[in-house]
Amino acid sequence: MDRPYDSECSRGAPGPAAAQTERKSNKTTVAIGASAGAVAVLAGISLCFWLFVRQRRIKKAAQIMSKDLSTPPSSATKGRTTPTTNYSMTTSSYNTTTTGSGSVRGGGGSTYFGVQVFSFDELEEATENFDRSKELGDGGFGTVYYETLFDTISGLLYDGRAVAVKRLYENNMRRAEQFMNEIEILAKLRHKNLVTLYGCTSRHSRELLLVYEYISNGTVADHLHGSRHSPDSDLSAWRVRMNIAIETADALAFLHASDVIHRDVKTTNILLDDDFHVKVADFGLSRLFPTHVTHVSTAPQGTPGYVDPEYYQCYQLTDKSDVYSFGVVLMELVTSLQAVDTCRHRHDINLANMAVSRIQNQQLEEMVDACLGFDKDYAVRRMVTSVAALAFRCLQQEREMRPSMNEVLATLRRIERENDGGGDQKAEVVDIVVDDDVGLLQNVPPPVLSPDSVGNDKWVSFLSFLLLLLTHSKVGHSSTKKFIFDH
Repeated sequence: MDRPYDSECSRGAPGPAAAQTERKSNKTTVAIGASAGAVAVLAGISLCFWLFVRQRRIKKAAQIMSKDLSTPPSSATKGRTTPTTNYSMTTSSYNTTTTGSGSVRGGGGSTYFGVQVFSFDELEEATENFDRSKELGDGGFGTVYYETLFDTISGLLYDGRAVAVKRLYENNMRRAEQFMNEIEILAKLRHKNLVTLYGCTSRHSRELLLVYEYISNGTVADHLHGSRHSPDSDLSAWRVRMNIAIETADALAFLHASDVIHRDVKTTNILLDDDFHVKVADFGLSRLFPTHVTHVSTAPQGTPGYVDPEYYQCYQLTDKSDVYSFGVVLMELVTSLQAVDTCRHRHDINLANMAVSRIQNQQLEEMVDACLGFDKDYAVRRMVTSVAALAFRCLQQEREMRPSMNEVLATLRRIERENDGGGDQKAEVVDIVVDDDVGLLQNVPPPVLSPDSVGNDKWVSFLSFLLLLLTHSKVGHSSTKKFIFDH
């Protein structure tokens, strides 16, 4: 009797249907693997191409940024106009030209936006290797040295005029941007109350140096509460301070008309010549302000005590930010106090807060510098009071409440004009016409303010009182009150 063939193959071998299914599965696996591989290859090729293009752009931008200034530009570059867009976004437009006359050792007569370019070696030699004895002072972004340029530098500056050389700090990570800011702004703007930029080193120099006209009489801060402070100083005369306020406002109004926000207005950036005329300096933080734009969103920068609270809180920079800072400057001129002084009472550390509180409580005379003759000279008293009222408006927490720089300038000129010729007039008591509701202000508490807070009180009523104080000087109204000027 035959038995069936008993073998492993007969027991476990798959049938035709199972074999066909297995072959299809293998083909599917191979197809998926091939597709994934193709996708990976394409992704790799795309990534390599993107990296190549990106590296090429970076390399090209770097070549433009580090372009040797001694190389004459192309005809297209010669015809290019100075850009007016945000210079932090247009590094490729940092173009150069070559002057046709004169030469500078190592510079070939090159310029940035018409500003003479010097080699680092020339300025190092001129400052005697940055001799510390020639230091004029340290600013927020660099050290300034004094030098007289004779034949140590050929070309533009060989006539012996005095200059100040600013050496940007190497540890300042934004020094290149600040370097370009100053050059682009000062090269295209000319105003009698703006410091003049004579030259600079090239962008790829070992160090970044700027060469300015030398302003010999220090800063406003030096004379008010610094190394040059003296009761016998010309700055002890109110009319000198008034002129400083007007010239500074004139310079800032010019900047705003040119779509530039200074962003670091303070008394240490207001230089004085021997005749106490103003030169506004230090444009490292300045920003171009495009036309038809309400504000620029940017991280707050500036000096404590001068920074616009709304800018500090909302990160919105406007021309009214300069107005706020100028309001602090006005109060420094009135009081000779520093913008920030930790030795004062904690509520008075910030001069802006202190001024607003004192003015609201009709205590201005407690702050006025005694050397100004506020108690003795009627004309000085009126001018100081008017300037304090203007500062009060500039220091409003909300920018919409502040005047424009043009309004500030016009107001200062009007104050000066209205008081010309009245310097010898004295008065014990002056009648000030006020409205009946002014009496309600007597019990208004001072605001609690801080540099990084925005108050809601707009102080409209008291501002009206101050404006009435400026515009009314005759008796005859049905409701009249005495304003006592002298003790």
